[in-house]
Amino acid sequence: MKTKCNGLIFISGFFLILLSKSCYYDSEEYLFGKLNSDCDTSNITFSGSVYPILQNSCLSCHSNSASSALGGNIRLENYDNIKQRADDGSLLGAVSHQSGYSQMPKGAAKLDDCKLLIIEKWINAGSPNN
Repeated sequence: MKTKCNGLIFISGFFLILLSKSCYYDSEEYLFGKLNSDCDTSNITFSGSVYPILQNSCLSCHSNSASSALGGNIRLENYDNIKQRADDGSLLGAVSHQSGYSQMPKGAAKLDDCKLLIIEKWINAGSPNN
C-alpha cells in the first residue's frame, strides 16, 4: 500500500511540474525591450535628421573653432568631415560607445536609442548628403 501511495505521489508531482513548465510565457517587450514607437526613421536625411543631432550633441567641442582645443582636431561642422567619420566607422563607434572608440559625447550620457538608430540608418544608407 505504501509503495502504491509513493508511486501516486511521484506521478502527481511529475505532472504538476510538467504542467507548471508548460504555462511559461515571455512577452515581446520582456524579450526585446520596449520599442520606441516615437522614433520616426522613415525619412532620414542628413540636413533634417542627422546634422541636428550632431549640432546639439557634438559641435560644442567638434566645431571648426573649438576642435583644436576641445575636440582632438576632429571637426564635425560640415558634411565632408562628417561623411569621412561615418565611412571609417568612428562616428557610429564613438556615439554608440563601441569598444575601441572614445565614448562621445565626452562627459555626458550616451545618445538615446532613437538618435543612435537615426545615425546608424543614415550611415547604412551610404551617408547621403540630403
